[in-house]
Amino acid sequence: MIRKDASALRFARAASPSMLALVVAAGLAGPAFAQTPPEASPPPTIQVQPEPAQAAPAPAPAQSDRVLVNRILVRGNQRIDQTTVMSYLPIQPGDMVDAAVLDVAVRTLTRTQLFADVQLGVQPNGDLVVEIVENPIINQVVFEGNGAIGDDKLTEEVTLRPRGIYTRARVQEDVGKIVELYRLSGRISATVTPKIVQLDQNRVDVIFEIDEGPETGVRAITFLGNQAFSDNDLREVMVTKQSQWWRLFTTNDNYDPNRLDYDREQLRKFYTNRGYYDFRVVSAISELAPDDGAFAITLTLDEGDRYNFGNVDVVTENERLNPDFLRLLLPIREGDLYESDKIESAVDALTFAAGSAGYAFVEIEPEYRANPDTDTVDVTFRVREGQRVYVDRINVVGNTRTLDNVIRREMMLSEGDAFNRTLLERSRNNLRALGFFKDVTVEEARGSAPDRSVVNVTVEEQPTGELSVGAGFSSVDSFVVNLGVTERNFRGRGQNVVARLEWGSLRQQVDFRFTEPKFLGRDLRAGFDLFHSRYDLSEYSSYDYRSTGGMVRLSYPLNGYTLFSTRYSLKSDEIIVPTNYCSASGSGSTALCDQVGSFLNSSAGYTLYVDRRNDPVRPTRGWTGSLRQDFAGIGGDVNYVRTEADVSAYWGISPEWVVSASASTGYVTGWGGDPIRINDRFFKGGNSFRGFETAGMGPRDLRTTDALGGNFYAIGTLELTVPNGLPEEYGIRTSLFTDVGTLGLLDDRYTVNPQGLPDSNIVDELSLRASAGISIHWRSPMGPIRFDLSHVLGKEDYDKTETFRFSTSTQF
Repeated sequence: MIRKDASALRFARAASPSMLALVVAAGLAGPAFAQTPPEASPPPTIQVQPEPAQAAPAPAPAQSDRVLVNRILVRGNQRIDQTTVMSYLPIQPGDMVDAAVLDVAVRTLTRTQLFADVQLGVQPNGDLVVEIVENPIINQVVFEGNGAIGDDKLTEEVTLRPRGIYTRARVQEDVGKIVELYRLSGRISATVTPKIVQLDQNRVDVIFEIDEGPETGVRAITFLGNQAFSDNDLREVMVTKQSQWWRLFTTNDNYDPNRLDYDREQLRKFYTNRGYYDFRVVSAISELAPDDGAFAITLTLDEGDRYNFGNVDVVTENERLNPDFLRLLLPIREGDLYESDKIESAVDALTFAAGSAGYAFVEIEPEYRANPDTDTVDVTFRVREGQRVYVDRINVVGNTRTLDNVIRREMMLSEGDAFNRTLLERSRNNLRALGFFKDVTVEEARGSAPDRSVVNVTVEEQPTGELSVGAGFSSVDSFVVNLGVTERNFRGRGQNVVARLEWGSLRQQVDFRFTEPKFLGRDLRAGFDLFHSRYDLSEYSSYDYRSTGGMVRLSYPLNGYTLFSTRYSLKSDEIIVPTNYCSASGSGSTALCDQVGSFLNSSAGYTLYVDRRNDPVRPTRGWTGSLRQDFAGIGGDVNYVRTEADVSAYWGISPEWVVSASASTGYVTGWGGDPIRINDRFFKGGNSFRGFETAGMGPRDLRTTDALGGNFYAIGTLELTVPNGLPEEYGIRTSLFTDVGTLGLLDDRYTVNPQGLPDSNIVDELSLRASAGISIHWRSPMGPIRFDLSHVLGKEDYDKTETFRFSTSTQF
C-alpha cells in the first residue's frame, strides 16, 4: 500500500503524470513508506485492545525510482533488540531500494511472526525508517469450562505456550484443534471462544472458554439394500457401534464422521472379500435427533453380483523375472471366489519375488476386467521393474540403549551388497528374535543413484530386564515361588545375564548365567553357568537332591536357520534320604536307597537346532526341531548317554486361528555297567505335561508312593489358538490343548527283587496318559500371566494330578 498526505494527493490529481513523477523524484512528498497489508478483522469471539495509533507515514517512491539508503533507523521496538530486527532485514546501508525491494523487506519481517505491523519508509536524507509494532508475549494459556478433557491433554494439543509469541492466526488454529479434539471424543456441538486479556509490558493472557456440549452417541445404525448379510453381521464389521449402557470403556459408540468414512471402507473390504466385486456404499446419511443427543446412521448399499476369478495372468518386461514362475507364486487360481485380500497377497508375493532377485523398486499394477455375463473378473498383474539395486547404506534409528553394532550384526545384508528382499525379511526376524525391541521395521528407500537403495532399520526398544515371579498349585497343595533377575541386553551390548533364586516346597536354587552372543567378534555364542540347587522331593519321592557345579557353552550357526551348540559341565550331585529311611527296620524304597551318596558328574554334549518358522514370536507357519545328546563319563563317577529330540509345527488357519503340534522324546542309558541314577532320569508333569503335578506320572514305588522317574519318555501336544472376542489391545490369548504321552523303562535292577522276580511294589508301565484343557495367556501391565485349566483323560491309579496352574513374570 502507498500512503500520501492530503496536499500531495490534491496536487497529484491536478498535475499531469509527468509532473507527479517529478514531484516524487524531488522528494516533495516527504519520506516514503511500505507497510504490511492490514490483517483480516478478528472474529467477534476474539477481544483485543487496539494498539495506539501510529503516525501516518509518507508515500513510497514510484516503482521506477531507486533511492540510496544511508542509515537504517528502527522505531517502536520494546523487547526486540534493534540488531535483531536488522538481522532479518534484507537491506543494508548503501543499498539502492525501490518500492519492490521495500515490499519484499516488509514481507520478510512479517514472516518472522514477531510483529503485528511493519512499515518501511525512506526519508529525503536517505534514512530508512523501520516502524514496527511487536506482537504481544503470552503470559499464560487458560482453559475454562472443560471437564471431559483435562488441561494436560488440551495443552498438548494447542501450539500457544507461555512466553511464546501471540498471533491471531495461531489462536484460530488452536481453536480448530480443540474443536476437533472434542469432535473425536463424541462431542459434536462443542464450541470454543477465545478471549484475550491485555496486560502491561505488551503481554496478554489467552483464555479458551469451552462449552463442551452433550456427548453425541449413535442411536441406531440401519442398512438398506443388503440381502446377502444381515444388519447384525454388517454392524459387527463396523468400528462405529450403537450406544448401549454396557459400553462404558469405549468411545466407538460416539458419532465421528471420520470413523464413519473408515467404516464405509471396512464394509467395502468385507463384501469384496466375499465375492462382491462391484459392491459400493451408495450413501451414508447421519441424522441428529432433535435433542442433539444421538445420531441415526442410515447406509444404503448396492451389493451387486457375486464374482469368481477368471483368467489370472502375469506380464513382465524383464527376462530375469519369468512370468510363468511368478504365476506359480500367486495365491489365486481361476474359478476361485473373488477376494480382494488375495489381490494384495498376490502383489506382496510378486514384490517379494522381485526383491529376492535384486529388484528393490518394482511397480506391480493389477488390472481388472469384469465380465458381468459370466460373473468373473480377469486379473492381469503388470510387473514393471527397474535395474538391479545395491545397498547404498543402512540407517539405524530408534535405538537409545542398544549399540548400533548389536543391530547391524543381525543384518544379513551389508552396505554394497546386492539388494535381496528375502535376506531383508530374515534380518527383521533376526532383530525381533533378540527380544530387545517392541517393534522392528525394515524398509528400503531410493539411494543416491537409481541403482542404489537405502535400508532404514527403525526399532522401538522395550524393557530387556525381567523380574520373574512364578507360582504353581497342585492337587496336593504344593506351592512354589520363583524369583529371578534377567537382563537380555546387558550394557546395550546384547549380552545375556541371569541371576535366579527359587524357593519353595520343591526347589531351592541359586544360579548365575552369562552369555556373549558374538564371542571374539565372530558369529559364536559363548557363555558359562554357575549354580547350586536343592530339590526337596519329599512330597513326591522321599529324597533330597543337591547339586553344585558349572558349565561352559559355545554355539555357532551352520546356516541361516540351523544352530549347533556344544557344552561341557562338571557338577557334584548328592542324594539325601530321611534318617533311618534305608535302615534294616526302615520302609524305604530299594530303588531309592541304592542312589544315596555323592557323585561327581563330568559330561559333554551338543544340540542341533533348526528353526524354519515364519515368525520367531508369533509363528503361523513353519516348524522347529532339535536334537540333544550328552555323554557322561569323561572322568567322574557317572556313565550314561542321554538323547532327546523334539519338533514343533505351526499352521495358521487365519490370524486368529493357529494350530500347533509338537512331539518330544528322550532316552537315557548307562554304560560300563552303571545304572541310571534317579537325578539323571526324566520326570514329567507340571509345565511339561499339563494336568499332572510335578513328577506326577511314570514309575512309582506303591509302598512308599515315591516317584522314581523314567529312562524313556514320549509326549505329543496339539494346541489350537482361538479368538476369544476380546479386543486385541487387552493382550489376552486363549488356546485349547491336549497332551498325550508316556514315561517309564527303569533299569531292571530296580524292577526285580533279589530272587529275579518282578517287584510287586514297583510299577513301571508305559501306558498312555492324556489330558486336555484351556490355557489363557495375558500380556498384563505387570508382564505375561498364564493360567492352565486341565482335565485328565487318561492316567494310572498311582499317578498324581492337578487341575490348575498359574505363573507370571514382571518386566522392569
